[in-house]
Amino acid sequence: MKKYLLVLIIIASNLTTAQYKPSIENLEARKWFEDAKFGLFIHWGVYSVLGDGEWVMNNQNISIKEYEKLPKFFNPTKYDPEKWVLMAKEAGMKYITITSRHHDGFSMFNSKASSYNIVEKTPYGKDVLKMLAEACRKHDIKLFFYYSQLDWYRDDYFPRGRTGNGIKGRGEGKWEDYIIFMKAQLTELLTNYGEIGGIWFDGQWDQHDWDGKRFGKINVDFKLDEVYKLIHDLQPQALIGSNHHLAPNPGEDFQMFEKDLPGKGTKDFATSKDDIGNLPLEVCETINGSWGFNLKDRKHKSEKELIQYLINAAGYGSNLLLNVGPMPNGEIQDEHINSLKKIGLWVKENGETIYGTRKGPSEPNDQFITTKKQNKIYIHVLDSSIESLEIKTFDEKIKSLIYFNSKNKVKYVNKHNKLRIDLEKSEMNDIDTILELTIKS
Repeated sequence: MKKYLLVLIIIASNLTTAQYKPSIENLEARKWFEDAKFGLFIHWGVYSVLGDGEWVMNNQNISIKEYEKLPKFFNPTKYDPEKWVLMAKEAGMKYITITSRHHDGFSMFNSKASSYNIVEKTPYGKDVLKMLAEACRKHDIKLFFYYSQLDWYRDDYFPRGRTGNGIKGRGEGKWEDYIIFMKAQLTELLTNYGEIGGIWFDGQWDQHDWDGKRFGKINVDFKLDEVYKLIHDLQPQALIGSNHHLAPNPGEDFQMFEKDLPGKGTKDFATSKDDIGNLPLEVCETINGSWGFNLKDRKHKSEKELIQYLINAAGYGSNLLLNVGPMPNGEIQDEHINSLKKIGLWVKENGETIYGTRKGPSEPNDQFITTKKQNKIYIHVLDSSIESLEIKTFDEKIKSLIYFNSKNKVKYVNKHNKLRIDLEKSEMNDIDTILELTIKS
């Protein structure tokens, strides 16, 4: 009888997820998320001590015993969460997503489910997420928690996936125990830090077949139905996303793309254009070349590259989640701070053409991007060398077309369902020349 009841409960749970209907609070959060357009990603953990990125445990095949020494060196006495939040706000960012637990298995919060955490294993001994959550609430910035489904440290992450197999000291355990552990930690994150924006999952790809071009069959059961239901039950407004590079699973509330604009396919692991759903979208990208602090990373993106990435993301109908990797002392690199300040100055002048917009009527291309808000279309000209541009299949009646910054009129011809625009060289900006087109209502 008990076994029969258990089967019924599991079936009911699966049906609940398959027929997932987001709550009113969740739908409102999705709308807010789509309007927000710009967030700060923070990859921070004990791996920062080694200054070689967040994958250092895997890349250098550091054994469990060796890696367990790292927390003793992690003492971020310069950590100032309010400074981080104000930096993000000055940059024009509306939310922060921070790593609560990365693939190395170390928890950056006070977890009762695992003693392998920042409070119990580091000389710092404080819950950095608790402090950040308080600062976010104070300054009206939403907080999301990144959570790794992959773990190179715990024995119960077994069977193992495709990564971390050169790490010595990994034992064998029960997958069921790992699911219980994850649920316990997620419950902590959803009950001890106030209202959060959502959960940003990563690592499911570790357990998928991979042929070098596309992720295939999954080899374990992450119990997504149960896990997603747990999250939505505890905080209905919390948005769930997963960086699995595939079509969205039932229960997910936004779809993410890693270092790749939606459907552009510039990465081997890029989500197929056919797998893009109808959820809010988010692109995550690094400010230099690494997610976690990397002492030798010299691939710092220019002001132009970063601002144009934000514009491109909006033109593809997506948010941009721009990453910084704080140093082990708790400070963010000066280069990153300066870049964010420059973006903030641009956003202060031009944010109207980004925030609250949706993908415009023209397919994104290398020359120009369009965004739309109510009866306005914003044309972002990213190639300052062009003299004219054309939007095909344009059948709207134009009330006005001006340069957004100077307010001067733009020369154009609108006939035969095509819009041709002639650009004045004196109006062109090297980063972005914005045209404001108002449609007759």
